[in-house]
Amino acid sequence: MAAWVYVGGGMSSSSAATEAAVRLPAPAFDAPAGTQATRETAVLAGGCFWGVQAVFQHTQGVLNAVSGYAGGDKATAHYSMIGSGRTGHAEAVHITYDPKLVSYGKLLQIYFSVAHDPTQLNRQGPDSGTQYRSAIFYQDAHQKQVAERYIAQLDAAKVFPRKVVTQLTPLAAPLAFYPAEDYHQDYATRNPRQPYIARFDRPKIANLQTMLPELYRDKPVLVTAK
Repeated sequence: MAAWVYVGGGMSSSSAATEAAVRLPAPAFDAPAGTQATRETAVLAGGCFWGVQAVFQHTQGVLNAVSGYAGGDKATAHYSMIGSGRTGHAEAVHITYDPKLVSYGKLLQIYFSVAHDPTQLNRQGPDSGTQYRSAIFYQDAHQKQVAERYIAQLDAAKVFPRKVVTQLTPLAAPLAFYPAEDYHQDYATRNPRQPYIARFDRPKIANLQTMLPELYRDKPVLVTAK
């Protein structure tokens, strides 16, 4: 994420409009209800992980959301290295959720609607580079199919002014998910008045509450509470 200098104050009235959201239809193809385990996981990348983590921490059915790195090797899974854009890593969030409360497809609806702009590949807000790319790291054939079909559905419906460019990447060794440093966890909750958070991330949470109120939880589930 870009460096910001704190100048005092909270979120201005204009900053709430900084992060646009798009009202999207639910996925036509999703996991069948009532047949899943009690815990499943998803790994999603969509720009700075501070905001993406915060959105899913405020999502009903999410049990944990951890900021980290995906797409590169363990040796380079460090914030001081991924900023070069040459490690293969993307800033990503590992989401553990109860599939009886929220489906994988519903998580993707939130991801495409309020968590980031899926029509931009290597840029989100003021941040640019491959480490900020839009990417779904699928963990099995079913996740891949749900994502592929939903992207096709959204493109066919022309809900965005441009095509969805989100990459679909298998999450398999050695390209696993690696948690980020402790100071990145729960960052938006711990620093609500930080200018970057106020301008780019708090509006994402507000958009979730407004556009998908049935999936919104007011009290976030935090990594540090584990």
